[in-house]
Amino acid sequence: MSGTQASQALDPSLADLLRRDAAVIAGVEKLRFSPLAVSGGKGSYLFEAGGRRLLDLSASWTAAGLGYGHPAVVAAVTSEMSSPGGASGLSSISATAVRFAERLADSVPTDSGDDRRVYLGNTGTDANDVALRACRRATGRARIVAFQGGYHGGLGLAMEVSHVFVAAGLPPNDDVTFLPYPDPLRPHTGDPTTVLSDVEARLGRELSIGDVACVIVEPIQSDGGLIVPPDGFLRMLTSVCRANEVPLIIDEVKVGLGRTGFLHACEYDGVAPDLITFGKSLGGGLPLSAVVGPSWILDSGTASSLLTSAGNPVCAAAGHAVLDVISSEGLATRAGALGDRMQEALVAGVERRGLDDRVGSVRGRGLTMGVDLVRDGDLSTPDPALARKVVYRAWQLGVVVFYVGGNVLEVTPPLTLSDDECRDGVEILLTAIAEADQVTDDEVAAFAGW
Repeated sequence: MSGTQASQALDPSLADLLRRDAAVIAGVEKLRFSPLAVSGGKGSYLFEAGGRRLLDLSASWTAAGLGYGHPAVVAAVTSEMSSPGGASGLSSISATAVRFAERLADSVPTDSGDDRRVYLGNTGTDANDVALRACRRATGRARIVAFQGGYHGGLGLAMEVSHVFVAAGLPPNDDVTFLPYPDPLRPHTGDPTTVLSDVEARLGRELSIGDVACVIVEPIQSDGGLIVPPDGFLRMLTSVCRANEVPLIIDEVKVGLGRTGFLHACEYDGVAPDLITFGKSLGGGLPLSAVVGPSWILDSGTASSLLTSAGNPVCAAAGHAVLDVISSEGLATRAGALGDRMQEALVAGVERRGLDDRVGSVRGRGLTMGVDLVRDGDLSTPDPALARKVVYRAWQLGVVVFYVGGNVLEVTPPLTLSDDECRDGVEILLTAIAEADQVTDDEVAAFAGW
């Protein structure tokens, strides 16, 4: 599709759905980057109203970690839905939910003798919110340490510890302290060799005060700009937290469950988390989240975190199927290998097409990658305007991808992405970067994204 063709009138079915969406869906829940309006999906593809097929390199912000309509998930949900054991986990015990929780808890590494508990929820937001509030109750302390650029949820306390919202104007919570997230490419110290030691010193000072309930961190900072921290970051956090008897929450809502080449992203640094949170891909497309942590934290405050649909057996059945597929198909190992090849292809393509002036970095682990768009090849000059146009141009060309951190294309395709789909996706993405100037300011004006 040429730039001229892309500017012509939209397919009537697509245009109609866009009009109806604008008339009825609340703006408070919209984060739009293009006129993407879908009527279905299968595997790695979404089908637009009007019939056009698009390769989804976002996997719906990783919520479709196994792609769309995975047969194992469909079978599990269909079977459970035909005779569900209730519709809520509040006041009855679901055998399906218990079985899923046992499976999830057994998957998480631990070096503690304490019994583990599993909270089952609906979204990553409520999982993180529950973990944070449980730490406050169990420790009797109020302050939380989080990281600049972090995202942990869009409501409640999870939103207040998400620095992306505070930076955008959310009134700060006096009981939340933000530390720099160690970025080797844009070091807050000016020297990439000192970012880790600086964060360690700052964290040690904060925890030594004795009023911190917990520390929460992403193994890779996704919405803050796909920042991959230096090796040893999580080991350092674990060591400092345990020396000060402060629980560490590792937020794997977006990058966990096989995406980085390990079942759990924290395994890259060889650590066992105090608490770990899940969401997005856990439900195979259905709303499902979880927290796994020690009983002394997650058993504190009975009936203090109540969601009627949490722990429902249909979503739990989907979650069990997701864990089965990741394990039986070796998707974590495959994501590591395919991600390496995809990054290499992107880097080679940038050089081959002469896009070094627009791409400052390609980075990531496994099938979590960031393409850093800049001006004149300089990492010190991010280019958000280019990012908006690249995402829009990619949509025109038949690929779904979004940006984070203002200027970084976040590439997080389904773990089931085929080699051919990987190759096609890379080439279309490179073309979108090269042809971004064909998109006009007027075309992207209505799609502000972040």
